[in-house]
Amino acid sequence: MIPISGLTSLKDIDEIIPKNRTYKLNLLEGKIDGYIDGLSAIKQGVFKILETQRYQYLIYDFSYGSELNELIGKDSDYIQMEIRRRITEALITDDRIIDVTDFVFVNNRENMIVTFRVISKEGSFESEVIVNV
Repeated sequence: MIPISGLTSLKDIDEIIPKNRTYKLNLLEGKIDGYIDGLSAIKQGVFKILETQRYQYLIYDFSYGSELNELIGKDSDYIQMEIRRRITEALITDDRIIDVTDFVFVNNRENMIVTFRVISKEGSFESEVIVNV
């Protein structure tokens, strides 16, 4: 263990290390660009959860990811109900996220564009996902 001067307990160490700090993904260049925390880290977490197909990657446990690709060919009302449930279920597994609200669905022939509000411990923001239907 590396000694840290001036600290007297593990509680002090927990207060120094930000719990919400993560690597910043640069998807355009396919690399990591430093670190992010706060609301930016939560936004990136939402993106990663919704873009990761649940059960597909062994590195993640079975509660991580979403199941949005299995709705092709279903009735539009059923799809909207299921998308709302599946997005909410996927995102609230992240303990930083409190609720998912204000769903809006725009349906074109091949895709459904879903916008929604994510309410987190750091604040709220709008997010969007495109689902093949």
